[in-house]
Amino acid sequence: MLKTVRIGSAVENLRVVENAIDTLTNDAGISQDSYGKILIGTLEAVNNAIVHGNKSDIKKYVDVQFLLENNNLIVTVTDEGKGFKPSEIPDPTLPENIELLAGRGVFLMSKLADEIEFNNIGNSVSMTFKI
Repeated sequence: MLKTVRIGSAVENLRVVENAIDTLTNDAGISQDSYGKILIGTLEAVNNAIVHGNKSDIKKYVDVQFLLENNNLIVTVTDEGKGFKPSEIPDPTLPENIELLAGRGVFLMSKLADEIEFNNIGNSVSMTFKI
């Protein structure tokens, strides 16, 4: 099963993605535990795409793709920004970075998803959730 959602780059549009996740996970009979991981990981990725990727430019879009296959849900979030290098994000668990805000979202996404992968440009992330 494949479902796609396209939203404008406004934080208010996170509700559209949340509603899509609610419908998808309910229809697929996904457990509450998995639902929570999918919801938080996806909303964090979409928020990053809106704020950091597209710089909240309402003329730019964020695409969210949900692919349900073989007991996995693969969520791919792509923005129209220039991208970034995930390897350059500071580790928020290191003492010298504890008070920095940068890097927490990517760290959280990597802990919630079973697999996470960024494209070469850094404007698209795919998260795999085993369900």
